[in-house]
Amino acid sequence: MKLAGKPVTWIAVVAVLAVGVATWILWPSAPEVRAQEQSITVVDGPRDDQRVTLDASFFPPAGGGRAPAVLLAHGFGGSKESVREAAVRLAREGYAVLTWSARGFGRSTGQIALNSPDYEVKDVRQLVDWLARRPEVRLDTGGDPRVGIAGGSYGGAIALMAAAYDSRIDAIVPQITWYDLADALFPDAGGQGPLNGVFKRMWAGLFFSRGGPTPGAGPFQAASGGDRATTPAQPLTAQDVRCGRFLAEICDIYQRIAETGRATPQAVETLRRSSPVSVPGRIKIPTLLLQGQRDSLFPLGQADANARAVAATGAPVGVAWFDGGHDGGNGEVDWIHEQTTAWFDHYLRGTADAGRANSAFTVTRDGGRDPGTRRPVQLHATATGYPGLSGTATTSVPVNGPAQQVANPPGGSPSSISSVPGFGGLGGGAGNLSVSVDMAGQSAQFDSAPLTTPLQVTGSSTVRVRVRTGSTTAWAGTPDTGRETDDGTGRETGGDANSVTPGPGETGPGVTLFAKLYDVGIGVQTPLLPESLVAPVRIVVSESGTGEATVTLPAIDHRFDTGHRLRVAFTTTDLGYSTPAAPAVYEVELASQALTVPTDASLRTPSNGLTWWTWALPAAAVVVAAVLLLVGRRRRAGEHDPALDAVPLRIDGLTKAYGNGELAVDDLSFTVEQGQVLGLLGPNGAGKTTTMRMLMGLIHPDAGEIRIFGHLISPGAPVLSRLGSFVEGPGFLPHLTGRANLELYWKATGRPERDAHFAEALEIAGLGGALDRAVRTYSQGMRQRLAIAQAMLGLPDLLVLDEPANGLDPPQIREMREVLIAYAARGRTVIVSSHLLAEVEQTCSHVVVMHRGRLVTAGPVSDLLGGHASGNGSGSRLEDVFLDLIGENV
Repeated sequence: MKLAGKPVTWIAVVAVLAVGVATWILWPSAPEVRAQEQSITVVDGPRDDQRVTLDASFFPPAGGGRAPAVLLAHGFGGSKESVREAAVRLAREGYAVLTWSARGFGRSTGQIALNSPDYEVKDVRQLVDWLARRPEVRLDTGGDPRVGIAGGSYGGAIALMAAAYDSRIDAIVPQITWYDLADALFPDAGGQGPLNGVFKRMWAGLFFSRGGPTPGAGPFQAASGGDRATTPAQPLTAQDVRCGRFLAEICDIYQRIAETGRATPQAVETLRRSSPVSVPGRIKIPTLLLQGQRDSLFPLGQADANARAVAATGAPVGVAWFDGGHDGGNGEVDWIHEQTTAWFDHYLRGTADAGRANSAFTVTRDGGRDPGTRRPVQLHATATGYPGLSGTATTSVPVNGPAQQVANPPGGSPSSISSVPGFGGLGGGAGNLSVSVDMAGQSAQFDSAPLTTPLQVTGSSTVRVRVRTGSTTAWAGTPDTGRETDDGTGRETGGDANSVTPGPGETGPGVTLFAKLYDVGIGVQTPLLPESLVAPVRIVVSESGTGEATVTLPAIDHRFDTGHRLRVAFTTTDLGYSTPAAPAVYEVELASQALTVPTDASLRTPSNGLTWWTWALPAAAVVVAAVLLLVGRRRRAGEHDPALDAVPLRIDGLTKAYGNGELAVDDLSFTVEQGQVLGLLGPNGAGKTTTMRMLMGLIHPDAGEIRIFGHLISPGAPVLSRLGSFVEGPGFLPHLTGRANLELYWKATGRPERDAHFAEALEIAGLGGALDRAVRTYSQGMRQRLAIAQAMLGLPDLLVLDEPANGLDPPQIREMREVLIAYAARGRTVIVSSHLLAEVEQTCSHVVVMHRGRLVTAGPVSDLLGGHASGNGSGSRLEDVFLDLIGENV
C-alpha cells in the first residue's frame, strides 16, 4: 500500500483506525434529558371560578443546577407533544423547559378561548408561578423566576399576550403568529379594517375544525367543558357536537360569520381581545419575531405590526423572515432553534454575542443549489435595523394597461386560485397547495416594461386602483327580507358577502377584488406568484358608480430578474375567501399608472462560499440550452383541436429531461381511446410518473404536447376538470375524517356539490363507519381506497391512477378491478400505472410499455399475448411479454 509515493505499513493504518475509534467512543454524547410528566391545576375565567387541569411536561436542565426557564407553547390543534423535540433540545442547551397542552387541547381540560386574557393568559401566569417554585429554575431578586416564552402560531400569540399581562416574563420568541386576529381573518388591503374586510373562509374553517369534536368520539366521550371533560361517563350534548372544544361565545361568533362572510362588531371585539393590538405599550421586553415568508394565514404584515408596537416601548426587537410559515416551505427548524437559543442566551443568560440584539433584521433568500449535493442553499441576508414594510427606499415602476371589464360569476364559482389552504400537507407537511390560476374573464392585468436591471423587492408594494360598476351590480342598500342589522350600527351582518350596507357617510355598493403581484419571466407561459400571496380589498363605490382605493400588496422578499416584467392583477374571486354570490360586471383600471415598490439596500447577503464560475458555468449552460430549445422547438398547434374532441388522450413527441440532462421521457407518443382501461407499464425509472405529472399539468414538458379531449394541457387548463387523478401516493389532512377530506377536496375545485357524486365515491371507498374517523387512524390500504374514491369524485371522463393496488389485500384488488372495468364500460377512460402485471393483464384492455423514457410498444393486451410464443407450450403471460420486450436485466 502506498500513499503519495511512500509506503504505509498496516500497523500505521491500524493505529490510525484505533485512534479514530477511541475518539468516537470517548467523545461526549449529548446529555440525557428526561421529561417529568405533570398535571397542573389552574383557576381561570372572568370570575376566577373555573378549575382546569393542564397536561404538562417538565424538562430539567441537562447540566443540573438552577437555570433560566423557557415556556414552550404549541400551535393550534397541537399539544405538548408537538413541541417535545424542541423542548429536549433547549434542555440540552441548559434551560429548564415546561411544555403544556393548552386548555381544550390534548389531555388538558377546559375549552378553547383563543388566548383570552380571562382564560389562557391566566393559565400561563399560574404556570410561571409553578416554575417559581421549582428548585431547577433560576430566580431573580425578589423571587421572580428568570423565564422566557417561545411558540409558533397559537403558541406565538400566547407568548405575546402573556408578556403583556405578566411582568415576570423576561424575553419572548413568537413565531408565525398574529398581531390582530380580526385583521388576519378579515383582511382589507385598502386599510379600512376588518369590518370592511374579506373573510378568509378556508383558513377559518380549518382553524375551527381543529378545535371541533374529538374525531371518533363515541356518545359518552365528552370533548369539551371544564371539569366535566374529565368525566368520560358524561354524554355529548348538542352544543358539544356543534362547538367541539370551543367556548360557546366563540362558537356562536364563528357560526354567524361563516354564514354571512362578514365580520360583526362583536366578532372583531372578541378576536382583538385575544390579540396584541388590544394591549398597546404593554409588551416591553426583548422580542424576537420569526415570521414565515410562506404564510397566507398570518402574513409578514402581522409581524411588522408587532415589531412596531414593541419598538415603540423602547424594548429590543429582532425580526426574521424565514422560509416557512403555515403554507409550508423549508421550515428551517435548525436555524430557528439557533436563533431562539441565541436570543435567550443573550437576554436570559446574558452570555451570547449581541449580534442578535436591538432591531436586527434577517431575511432568508435562495442561494441556488449546492453543485455537489444539488440541494437548495439558503442564505440569510442581515441588516442592523428593521425598516418595516416600506423598506429603506421606494422605487416607482410604471405599469400600463387599458381599463378592463371583469366578471364575478354567479355563486362566485368557478373561482380563481392563489393558494389552497391546508392542502400543502399532501406531500410532506406543508399547509398549502401553492398554485395560482386566474380564471378567464375574471382578471384585469397591468404589466411593466421588461426590467433593464434586477429589482429586489423587500416589503409591501402599493398601487391605486379604480373600479366602475356595471348595470348588473347589486346595490348594497337594496332591501332584503332575509337580512338583519346588528348592534344598531346600520351595517348588515347577513346576506351576500359582497354586499356592504353603507354606514354613516358612506354610499354605494362594495366591490370585492383580489390583488396579486406576479413575476413574468422571459418566454414563460405561467407567471410566478411569489409565495402565492394575495391582497383582498373591498372598495366602496359611490352613487356615480365609481370607487378608488390604494391597495397594499402582500409583503414579500423577491428578486425580479433583468428582462422580467412585474404584473399587477385584480381578480373578482379567490378560492380561499368568501366571495360575492351575485353575478356582476366591473370595469377595473389603474388610477395611477405606477407601482410603488420597497427596497432595502442595507440587507447584506453573505457569500455561500462558492467561486463565481461555479455558478456561471451552469448558468451559461442553461442559456445555451434555452437558445437551442427555442431554435429547435416546433410550432405548437392551436389550443384546441376539434377533431380530437372525442379522444380522451393524445400524447405527441413528449420529452422531459432531468436537471442533469438525462431524458426522463424521450419523444413519447400514443393515443388512448374512449372506453379503454390502459395499463402504463415499465420498470422503475421508465418515466411513467413523470408522464403522469405532465399529463396532470403539474410540470411542463420540454418538447411535445398533451391533449385531453382535443385541448392542449397547461397548468390550470379548464379541461383538467374532466380528469381525476391519484399519483405518487395518497395524502390527506390527518386530523380530518375521511368524509371531511373528500368534502374539502371537492370544495377546493370550486364546482357545485351536486356534481361531486359523493354517494358513488363513498361506495367505491368501501370504508363503512371508518369514513367518520380521523385519517390518521387509517391503515395504508384504507388511505389507498380513500384516494381512489377522491380521484373518482365528479365521475371524471378520464381517470389516472398510479399504483392503485398498493396496500390492498386480494379481495380489495378484485373489487377495484371490477370497479375500473365497469367505470370504463360506461364510456369513460381509465389509465393505470402498476407493477402488478398479472393484475394489469386481468384489468386492462390496452397497454403502453415504456423503457428508459421511450415507447417500446402499445396496443390491446390480447394482441400482445396472442403474438407472443410461450416457451413451455402454455398460454403467454403479460409478465413474459413484458420481460421479452424490455429485457430481464432491468
